[in-house]
Amino acid sequence: MKLEFLAPQTLQDAVTMAKARGDAARFIAGGTDLVIQARKSGTWPEAVINLQQIPDLGEIKGSGQNFSLGSLVTHRQIEREGRFAGALEALRESACVIGGHQVRNVATVGGNLCNASPAADMVPILLCLNAEVALAGSEGRRVVPLASFIEGPRKTKRAHDEVMTEIAFSAPAQKFASAFLKGGRRRAMEISIVAMAGVVSVSRDGKLTDVRLAMGAAGPKAIRLTEVEKFLEGKALSKDVLEETGRLAAAAASPIDDVRASASFRRHLAGVYARRVVELSWNRISEVGNDRSAA
Repeated sequence: MKLEFLAPQTLQDAVTMAKARGDAARFIAGGTDLVIQARKSGTWPEAVINLQQIPDLGEIKGSGQNFSLGSLVTHRQIEREGRFAGALEALRESACVIGGHQVRNVATVGGNLCNASPAADMVPILLCLNAEVALAGSEGRRVVPLASFIEGPRKTKRAHDEVMTEIAFSAPAQKFASAFLKGGRRRAMEISIVAMAGVVSVSRDGKLTDVRLAMGAAGPKAIRLTEVEKFLEGKALSKDVLEETGRLAAAAASPIDDVRASASFRRHLAGVYARRVVELSWNRISEVGNDRSAA
């Protein structure tokens, strides 16, 4: 079979090409997921539409509270982004453990989200930041919350002719900090056994507020730990609070047994990492100068 390689110069051209070729076409950015999947299955698309020549898709925009990641922003860009140092450190922490240096130089955040792996390391922290993805297709532009965009393993709400253009998110209004932890046999170049991200705000009287926790690789898709968040709201950090945090997080996991870890170990690790992420974020609060709250 002859593989057709297309290189549109505009977003509209990419959409038109995809619509004309239907399910036979696939978009490609870094190619780190598409190439591996094609080699593994032995099935290649009839047409590959390269998005690298389209302007503006590779930019990180914003400052202060509101940001957007172009869908072609690489994990290396996020890893090195100074605007994410400090309170948004979890973005850099999750980006720097994706693959090796060569992979991070080309792999894109848009490709990572559209691939919809349950173990995608960028998803938990973006869920904590209430990220939304923008899609452009033949029916126009639409914005979808990341939480509903990913429907399950390798399944999203993206239509075949839609290009993800950006991922937008806002930082919390109050003083906050974030953290990310990944479990695996090694720090990078390894699929996560469990991934945990957290964003924690603290009120002026020293109580947890607007706590956000998300877990990946412990179910069919990454999820927000809403029951844990509700439990932590308004509480001061203590040993008992952290113990209950871990118990609730472990109960929310729905992992599988596979060659990397047993379901029981993943569930245990979910509890351990939930405790650590909350405590680490709490300890980082005093280190970041991002207090926008008058409360």
